[in-house]
Amino acid sequence: MNEFQVVIIGGGATGVGILRDLSMRGISALLIEKGDLTNGASSRFHGLLHSGGRYAAKDIEAAKECIAENIILRKIGGNFVEETEGMFIRLASDDPLYKDAWLEGCKAANIPVTPVTLTEARIMEPSISPNAAEIFLVPDAAIDGFRMAWQNIHSAKKYGAKFITYSEVVSILSENGKIKGVEVKNTLTGEITTISAEIVVNAAGGWAGKVAALAGLSVRVQPDKGTLIAFNRRITKRVVNRLHQSSDGDIMVPHGPISILGTSSISVDDPEDTSTSREEVEKLLRMGEAMFPDLRSNRILRVYAGSRPLYIPEGGKAGRGASRGFAILDHEIDGLDGMFTIVGGKFTTYRLMAEKISDQIAKKLGNTVPCKTATETLVDAPEEEDKEAARKYFPSFGLEPAVVRLGRVRFGRVAKNIKEHPKKRQLVCECENITLAEVEEIANEDTTHNLNDLRRRTRIGMGTCQGSFCALRAAASFYRVKKEKPNSLKELRNFLEGRFKGIRPVLFGKTLKETEFTRALYELSFNIGGSK
Repeated sequence: MNEFQVVIIGGGATGVGILRDLSMRGISALLIEKGDLTNGASSRFHGLLHSGGRYAAKDIEAAKECIAENIILRKIGGNFVEETEGMFIRLASDDPLYKDAWLEGCKAANIPVTPVTLTEARIMEPSISPNAAEIFLVPDAAIDGFRMAWQNIHSAKKYGAKFITYSEVVSILSENGKIKGVEVKNTLTGEITTISAEIVVNAAGGWAGKVAALAGLSVRVQPDKGTLIAFNRRITKRVVNRLHQSSDGDIMVPHGPISILGTSSISVDDPEDTSTSREEVEKLLRMGEAMFPDLRSNRILRVYAGSRPLYIPEGGKAGRGASRGFAILDHEIDGLDGMFTIVGGKFTTYRLMAEKISDQIAKKLGNTVPCKTATETLVDAPEEEDKEAARKYFPSFGLEPAVVRLGRVRFGRVAKNIKEHPKKRQLVCECENITLAEVEEIANEDTTHNLNDLRRRTRIGMGTCQGSFCALRAAASFYRVKKEKPNSLKELRNFLEGRFKGIRPVLFGKTLKETEFTRALYELSFNIGGSK
């Protein structure tokens, strides 16, 4: 575990993509992540697989990259992509000249565009505004960032790749201008380990500047916070964008059983700043109402934020004026051979970004194996006969979500567990149809350390009850499995507080009533609440 050709710092979309690409070329690689996978921008976004339409009028190269990767990810991603399709709406108040530039950009980027009438669109999406002037269909889709990351990891492991979570790089080691490795601190135990490597890749997203500084380098990355609102139902079947100059609250993405409205753009000093406010919520709702007049009649589940890692070259613009393209920096030019940084880009283009930097790394290592990530499926789906057999003893409506979350191998183990132990078909989480057998499967993995790790892998606590009913069941089931026995009530409190963080800015109406119910349930029954 202590000697690799390449060490990758950062377990977001780009990092896991690089790990998979390098390992498929036969290059020994280790990914290091200071928390759990996708704890940054790769999970704190609206879950959109771009068609490129959002950039067609202002960033043609980004648009071309997005449509090409959209097609590839639909082929290799399967169960982490939901093919919702997309709709662009120009309201009567929006500039028609922008629409003309947008259509020209879509044509230049080879983005398929189909015009539809308002009558047709209202049949497709009854909630959209009757003030729409022009409507077009594009191949947008929804994507699950958690699932994508873990599928890349599982694919990479088949080729010998390694990864460690809850491990922070505290020093980048070099000698005579050449990379030698890294020092890593286990954030759970405090243990320091030295790992040798020929190449270090800085794929830390919004933290890329801080990682570069460990090597005495400077990388201009501007964290750009985006706030989003999650509603408790699918307000639309399709991704719906407003056809105007990109702004706040002008895109709605259906994601599983919910819908996500986003997003804002606020430059912040620290990528750890995921704070949200009532003012941001109100601004997003006001903008969103232009496309969806009855928006406020929907129950808000929660609010959350993440920071885009915008690369700002010398003289470049920040915020919405910054390019959504990506940059690869070979720091040999700065006097440190074997150090690379990759910054910028979009979640949609993570695979392309990984391919481009892996090409450079492979060349430096003398490896001539071509990239294969665009053609090989990430995770095999269960056979239809296996699904039909499992349907006999799986809970109603629970089979298909489990197939999507687990993939063939883990689904097979969960199905076998339920068949042999029928009581394990009981649902720990009704909102997301998660069985006790699935909780046990994920809890047994050595990278699952706490309830929030379980949440990111299964979606427990992310449904309409936001943990009100499933949190206690999940904690009881989870810590019954784990060999180490932490303070389970403390962990349960941390889990609930994480859910409450996103609810706090929207404590009004039904949300306030339901939150009071949850608080009373846990504080009165388990002394989990204000008194610790």
